[in-house]
Amino acid sequence: MLSLVENHSLPRTAAFFDLDKTVIAKSSTLTFSKSFYQGGLINRRAALRTAYAQFVFLAGGADHDQMERMRKYLSAMCRGWNVQQVKEIVAETLHDLIDPIIYDEAASLIEEHHTAGRDVVIVSTSGAEVVEPIGELLGADRVVATRMVVGDDGCFTGEVEYYAYGPTKAEAIKELAASEGYDLDRCYAYSDSATDLPMLESVGHPHAVNPDRALRREAIARSWPILDFHRPVLLKQRLPSLSVPPRPALVAAAAIGAAAATAGLVWYASRRRATAL
Repeated sequence: MLSLVENHSLPRTAAFFDLDKTVIAKSSTLTFSKSFYQGGLINRRAALRTAYAQFVFLAGGADHDQMERMRKYLSAMCRGWNVQQVKEIVAETLHDLIDPIIYDEAASLIEEHHTAGRDVVIVSTSGAEVVEPIGELLGADRVVATRMVVGDDGCFTGEVEYYAYGPTKAEAIKELAASEGYDLDRCYAYSDSATDLPMLESVGHPHAVNPDRALRREAIARSWPILDFHRPVLLKQRLPSLSVPPRPALVAAAAIGAAAATAGLVWYASRRRATAL
């Protein structure tokens, strides 16, 4: 149960949220596949495969080794994409695609943490340029996300500058705690995936949200709260004051994160089919 208000004589606290399947009902990156197809960034075959990949993601996700292979595969796929074109596609579709899939329960929880005086931090493996505008919609105070390299020619190089995944998320949280004065023993964290165990272990109040099988086992074994989020809500209706257009500078590389999950999960889906045969 959340305390109603922070004691401001104590060190500051925060609530750290994973994004996909924790705050929103789908993959924040795969959700853009139709827009990228319409914009000519991916072909019809890739778009169809992405739809299946979204299903696989929702059905169970991927483990550490598969996520690492996804990261390598995405680099080749994204190389050479023009930032300006990507920026325009994402800016035009971000609100229409993301707003309807935000969990009502997550939005309420974010409000409760803010009311209690805690900072809210989104910590996501998706690209910073898509996570930051979502963070703005939600009223988050900070965002930790994957960053991709943009070359002097204005195109994506396909290289990953910073990968916000697994232990790296926990390291980022500890660095924020040091710089912002957070008392991690009194902080909260929320995620759906066992790959985020390091992040959950970093705080005094970890929560499993819509957990995969591995995380559910861990949560039960450690007596962590398990939350069920299942009601998407239109955030612009719930929190009209927070529904502001994203800054173009923040949405430029959203396609990198989208292509990352798209390419990797397509590979994962293909591997599962091959194994089944």
